[in-house]
Amino acid sequence: MGECVPMAEPKTWIEQLSLTSFRNYTHAKLEAEASPVVLVGHNGAGKTNILEAVSLISPGRGLRRAAFADMSRVASSAPAPAPPGWAISARLHAGDDPVIIGTGLAPAASGASRLVRIDGEPQRSAAVLADYVEMTWLTPALDGVFTGGTSDRRRFLDRLVLCFDAEHGTRANRFERAMRQRNKLLDAGARSPAEFGGLEEQLAETGVAISAARVALVQQLSATILRRRDEVGPSAFPWAEIALTGSLEEALVGTPASDVEDDYRERLARARPRDQAARRTLEGPHRADLEVQHGPKAMPAKLCSTGEQKALLVGLVLAHADLLARRAAGGAPILLLDEIAAHLDADRRAALFDEILSLGSQAWMTGTDHAQFSALQGRATFFEVTDGAVARIED
Repeated sequence: MGECVPMAEPKTWIEQLSLTSFRNYTHAKLEAEASPVVLVGHNGAGKTNILEAVSLISPGRGLRRAAFADMSRVASSAPAPAPPGWAISARLHAGDDPVIIGTGLAPAASGASRLVRIDGEPQRSAAVLADYVEMTWLTPALDGVFTGGTSDRRRFLDRLVLCFDAEHGTRANRFERAMRQRNKLLDAGARSPAEFGGLEEQLAETGVAISAARVALVQQLSATILRRRDEVGPSAFPWAEIALTGSLEEALVGTPASDVEDDYRERLARARPRDQAARRTLEGPHRADLEVQHGPKAMPAKLCSTGEQKALLVGLVLAHADLLARRAAGGAPILLLDEIAAHLDADRRAALFDEILSLGSQAWMTGTDHAQFSALQGRATFFEVTDGAVARIED
């Protein structure tokens, strides 16, 4: 099915990946090409650990959102736990010349942050990685995103936003810190406007910026979904209707952000008695939700079958990758697809591989059965993962 689909040349891809003392790897090195990468092996062999390592070439805490100290390899035969420490190095093609990105945790570090180097030069934070690579992923943990809590959907959406707005994560962290401080004041029974004023100013500024970035992404993604629907017609991955709910998000449609910011700041001040009774801030971007509907069936995604939900989720990620690829001088993001064959039949798997190839994305995929990726034979790099060891499978 996928043999006649032309492959677009990826603009962003990893040529070499090295792991040291990371998860279950003492040391591992992979040499890849500008094509999809398939990692096969039994459960627990370390396939997802490799995807996690790749995800750390981008800003943030990686696809598992784990503590950095927990990523260090622990030797079962060690008489005492060694200080946490690990290193990842990648040769990344993301422009005219490849760059070497290094990241890791020094053994003496507290685990609060990781070190980042670009071509050997230390960087102030991992946020700089957004200048070099765009990345998104699907993991089995996201399979329940439509039926789970609103925080799961916000986190999924925010990962998509980060590819367009590198400061989105920083603003979210600032909002969370300010909200925690305000909540402490509420819990302590504080009454003075002077105590709340500065925090509410920061909440209004960062909160509206967070919501505005989400609204912009949802609008662009919705347009991309409809364009793909009209160009391609019926697809293995049904088109979705997406919308944001939340007071700030709804206010931003048709209202200048500065006016929404002023209004939110005033509402926070008026809501202090109500929030004090609840001991928490009840309004803001932390209350927003992403609503998704199966377009052809006009059915909420949460009511669809497991297979339909998986197909909708894959379709959203592919539309996002398409949106990125169509930007001026842009390229498709690196996709990390963990156990992607689960809940996809043979036709949908082949359709997914065709989409990846036509988008020009270097997708890193994992699975337990080599046969599930047979449609990619000769068009992808295959590796076998066995208990902390990685070996290339030659054609």
